[in-house]
Amino acid sequence: MHPAVTRENTRLSIIAGIIAYAVWGLVPVFFKQIAEVPALEIIAHRVVWAMLLMIALIGFGRGFADAWRVARIPRQLARIALASFLVISNWLTFVWGVNNDHILETSLGYFILPLFNVALGVRVLKERLRPLQWLAVLLASTGVTIEAVRAGGLPWIALVLAGTFGIYGLLRKQLPLDAASGLFLETVCMTPVALVWLGWLAFSGQSHFGSGATLLSWRDLMLVATGAVTAIPLLLFAVATRRLPLNMMGFLQYLAPTLTFLLAVFVYHEPLNLTRTLAFATIWTGLAVYTIDLFRSAGTRMASVP
Repeated sequence: MHPAVTRENTRLSIIAGIIAYAVWGLVPVFFKQIAEVPALEIIAHRVVWAMLLMIALIGFGRGFADAWRVARIPRQLARIALASFLVISNWLTFVWGVNNDHILETSLGYFILPLFNVALGVRVLKERLRPLQWLAVLLASTGVTIEAVRAGGLPWIALVLAGTFGIYGLLRKQLPLDAASGLFLETVCMTPVALVWLGWLAFSGQSHFGSGATLLSWRDLMLVATGAVTAIPLLLFAVATRRLPLNMMGFLQYLAPTLTFLLAVFVYHEPLNLTRTLAFATIWTGLAVYTIDLFRSAGTRMASVP
């Protein structure tokens, strides 16, 4: 059951959505602090600590019962396992990109994500696009092509981020689980592999956790905090999506890649030449067209309600 739509609930939901997207947009600053740790090790810690945090959080509600009910269905369990693979691929690509000075390309991935979702709807769900949606997808494809020509190859970081998260979102829509229970099951699926990898690193003397001069170094605390960085914005996002209309969420989703883009250019000084600016400008134009269509569609639906 969705919470009652009141002015106070709407205001709190907008705040929750802004915080969630702001955290996602600024998270490169967090991962840059542990750039010396390999991306695979960071992701393994992210999985383990997120799972422990989710156990604590859903233990206060009926999340365990909901998760267990879905996990007992083989078809749903297979979807959860596939969703886990997609989300861990997304995390790994993002962290690798951030810590190897490709923050601009990570922002590009999340700029094209909404338009990738539109294309995914056509290919998988057999949805029909409105004319402005076709134009938006065409502009995004043009922008990606310009970036590919500039880079001498496909912007694979951006495409992997958009592709894995887009398909992950499609799978999650087919699971009768809230965000907390879903993330719990996904991290449960990933945890055995993560623990084996962390155990191997510790056994071979390659682990960065617990290798400092003190019992818990700053780096250790940052690795533990990856669990909160993963879980908290996702839960705030779930609060926002339950109460806010789709057009408002569609507008808020541009906050994260915009902040990431600004970080890349003005804080980490990644190169932004004329060709790359043209690629981003083309994609931004596509997003503007998409947003206009989103608001027009929402207005039409509202006008048709008696």
